[in-house]
Amino acid sequence: MTSRVRGALSAALIALACLLVPFGAVAAWAAYGLADTGRYVTTMAPLAADPAVRDSVADAVESEVGEPVRPLVRSFTRTPAFGTAWDEGNRAVHQAVLRAVRDGGHHEVTVDIAPIAARVEHRVALPRTEIAVLPASQLDRLRKGYDVLEVAGFWLPLSAAVLAAAGIAVAACRRRALTATALGTALGGALLGFAVAVGRRLTLTDLPDPVHRPAVGAVYDALTATLRTVSWLLVAVGLAVALTCWLTGRYGWPRARRGPAGPVPDPAQQPTRAQA
Repeated sequence: MTSRVRGALSAALIALACLLVPFGAVAAWAAYGLADTGRYVTTMAPLAADPAVRDSVADAVESEVGEPVRPLVRSFTRTPAFGTAWDEGNRAVHQAVLRAVRDGGHHEVTVDIAPIAARVEHRVALPRTEIAVLPASQLDRLRKGYDVLEVAGFWLPLSAAVLAAAGIAVAACRRRALTATALGTALGGALLGFAVAVGRRLTLTDLPDPVHRPAVGAVYDALTATLRTVSWLLVAVGLAVALTCWLTGRYGWPRARRGPAGPVPDPAQQPTRAQA
């Protein structure tokens, strides 16, 4: 294989690996972060202290339950017990959605808030109240996306790593290939951070009710905090590796002096007096 062919093959493999970096990060975040109930509840827990989230929760519960508990809802969101109710509610919603996605049903996903209210506030007795959290029309699309993410969350990051390693291995100049891989990884991290920012803007713009934008923005920021951290980490590591490769290529590593490569020829024999 000539050097030109090796260079072209290496460039193609490295470009494909760097292209898969942001997609692999998103797929892994969705498959192993959002799909895990414990991590999801932990991520959403700090939002119980956000005033915008509290107001949105109070409005949603009041619209579903109605007048019997309307005076108690807003006052309850200001109590410490609301944190427990928030965690339990997020856990119930997440488990209900996962159960509907994995079981393959076609019914509307609902959550009963009466056990949650009874657990955190014994003085309030609610009837069995089902709150709709996901319409049946969106289940098929969500189920297909979940199946794709389960596969892509493992194989996309692994494919990116294998392609990058193969591109560096077949390169004629591995230092340059490593530098290109590092710069491509940093670019992929920057694109990931840009995509998260654009997604936030589009999500808030498409809201039908502008009143709930602060609450939705807080939820979006909490859910995508890991993606933002990963994007900055990819940029930092990629630039650090690229800078290291450039410095070592420009100045080189200090090396010990080596002896001559081959045997030293014997000095020419001086003619003896008899030969002269």
